[in-house]
Amino acid sequence: MSNDIFTGCIPALMTPCKDDRTPDFDALVRKGKELIAAGMRGVVYCGSMGDWPLLTDEERMEGVARLVEAGVPVIVGTGAVNTAKAVEHAAHAAKVGAHGLMVIPRVLSRGNSPAAQRNHFKAILAAAPDLPAVIYNSPYYGFATRADLFFALRAEHPNLVGFKEFGGAADLRYAAENITSGDETIKLMIGVDTTVVHGFVNCGASGAITGIGNVLPKEVLHLVALSQAAAAGDADARQRAAELDAALAVLSSFDEGPDLVLYYKHMMVLNGDREYTLHFNETDELSDSQRGYAEAQYRLFREWYAEWSKLPGAVSKYAA
Repeated sequence: MSNDIFTGCIPALMTPCKDDRTPDFDALVRKGKELIAAGMRGVVYCGSMGDWPLLTDEERMEGVARLVEAGVPVIVGTGAVNTAKAVEHAAHAAKVGAHGLMVIPRVLSRGNSPAAQRNHFKAILAAAPDLPAVIYNSPYYGFATRADLFFALRAEHPNLVGFKEFGGAADLRYAAENITSGDETIKLMIGVDTTVVHGFVNCGASGAITGIGNVLPKEVLHLVALSQAAAAGDADARQRAAELDAALAVLSSFDEGPDLVLYYKHMMVLNGDREYTLHFNETDELSDSQRGYAEAQYRLFREWYAEWSKLPGAVSKYAA
């Protein structure tokens, strides 16, 4: 089974809204195609960035189907309160021709039970046995998947090909030390924008799932290319990656908080993508102070990158 979809840079798509706050699937597909044309390996839909808890199952499936029909390589998020619903999303992903699964832990009901989570993961993996899948490890969902459970699942479900880590730097290193470094066929995916360089250089990651990459695809692809070169021993690339990572630090840090979609949609609007203006809940909006801070940091980064890119060696062969 090919696991190549879990390499490179993969944005987690947000779901744009129409004026009536229903999903704008035409805009979703346009953005997916635009990001693939920019050099992204594929997209994730519907993870946390896609607002999966706020969409109906039918809406989520329509988004997946529309992206696949448009030729966009899609990794499908399986988030659900009910295992049966997660299974339906996995089966639908396989039916319509998605490229992979992001297996999200069971939430709310028995979410901290290892036995319940094992059965939840098994049911999803069994529903789409021909789709390569990564387990989405996120303490924010209330359950941390560890090596014993991962390998027990992999022994029974060979389509489990990797680990998507959203727990931060320490959890990335745990995954590298205890799960992904002993077998080159097991992929480690970076899941937090603040750990891109750490993930590639120190943890041997094969790819990064990004939020800020929706807003700044060229710059994030540049960071990933520098990080991959640094992981291969390129000293200059390592220095440049550190510089770019530091400049992106504030914008990347929004990926760590509960308002990540609000921040990144707002910055999409700053880019000119007006279809990201609204949210599904009318009261979901940034405060005036949050907007002001995001706008100032967005402008600062844009200005810095324009100047930094002119420096000898800053862009070189690693620019997107």
